[in-house]
Amino acid sequence: MENLETETKGFFQSTTAKMIMVGLLTLILLIPLTLIQDLITERSIRQKEVIAETSSKWGESVYFYGPILKIPYKDPITSQVQNAYFFPEKLSNTTNTEMKSPLQRSIYKSNVFTTKMEFSGNYTEPNFAKKSIPTENVFWDKATIVIRTTNLKSINDEVKIKIGNNNYTFEPNHGNQSNDSIELLETSFIDYNAIKNANFNMNITYNGSKSISIVPIGKTTDAKMTSNWNSPSFNGSFIPNDKKISSNGFNANWKILHFNRPFPQENFGNLPKLNKYAFAVDFITPADEYQQNERSSKYGFLVIGLTFLIFFLIQSISKISIHIFQYSMIGIALIMFYTLLISITEHSSFSLAYAIAGTSVVVLIALYSISILKDKKFPLFIGVSLSVLYTFIYVIIQLEDYALLVGSIGLFCILAAVMYFSRKIEWSK
Repeated sequence: MENLETETKGFFQSTTAKMIMVGLLTLILLIPLTLIQDLITERSIRQKEVIAETSSKWGESVYFYGPILKIPYKDPITSQVQNAYFFPEKLSNTTNTEMKSPLQRSIYKSNVFTTKMEFSGNYTEPNFAKKSIPTENVFWDKATIVIRTTNLKSINDEVKIKIGNNNYTFEPNHGNQSNDSIELLETSFIDYNAIKNANFNMNITYNGSKSISIVPIGKTTDAKMTSNWNSPSFNGSFIPNDKKISSNGFNANWKILHFNRPFPQENFGNLPKLNKYAFAVDFITPADEYQQNERSSKYGFLVIGLTFLIFFLIQSISKISIHIFQYSMIGIALIMFYTLLISITEHSSFSLAYAIAGTSVVVLIALYSISILKDKKFPLFIGVSLSVLYTFIYVIIQLEDYALLVGSIGLFCILAAVMYFSRKIEWSK
């Protein structure tokens, strides 16, 4: 019996048993770490809700589809009046977007902009003969110009189109709206014969947020967009032919031909939905504070594991006894880093919050380890190691394109260091 008790006592004092207990403690600390990640997600969702509400009062995403020539006709078979839609032969667009000071509500900020869009071009003479529609069945004097767009409440000025020497004003056509959020603007009746072969020009100005999308309906569409926003994301069906991005903003150019997209220049019956064929620019924040907090928390297991490993190696090499309770206090201090980080971030920048939270935790653990390790050189080593680790994680968070590469190299170096310092430990004891 005495031998069994001695063996049991010896096992719990062995390196293997201590390693198992430290490992179990690491797994247990994943529970509060997960709760903190849930808190970050909850705060992020709240931020998005507030931003969406605030942005909607200023202006939402901008979508533009037009201007389109609409001419009614009588179907020779059914004798019903239908509409034919004709896209421009040439469409030129210049869009200038200016980011405004963020709208703030409580601790949350919304990125908003004002954009002025200029369009010019011309139409070719509609060809109804290809559909076997007699000329006398076409209501040439009932032609109109239509555009489909979002964000009507945030249009700043009266919307007009100049065709030749004549100006025509757009009005909302609520009777022809679809079930989606895109609304229809239409001019009064135009005698097509009065504007035949004439060029058109129009301007439209929006307050908006999030993104701008334009459908390239010209047989040849030339578009140019400039902005003082330096983090654009080019989306949609077409990327720019060339673009320049700097700290002062960006400019981008598109040239899209009719055989680059799968829809015709003329449509009889219904105006097709072409949302998915638009080219778009998203005015995004590359990594907001909550995204950075979330990315930081994902490295929590790594930080806890490596910190415990450092203490365990010091314990094994120096023969200093560290109680599991002391490991627990160190682990809780590491968890507190993330609560400090998210709470300070909401009232300052992520970088400042990271520096404050990291410094606080490193100093706390270093001072606590003085009483544990009874030697100043080990706490100094721990403080330096934690500082390097937090700096390494911060660099990874800031990197976008090279995060995986830098992270892999860093972890390889850490593994090499652990293998080197643990090579003389007698694990059998």
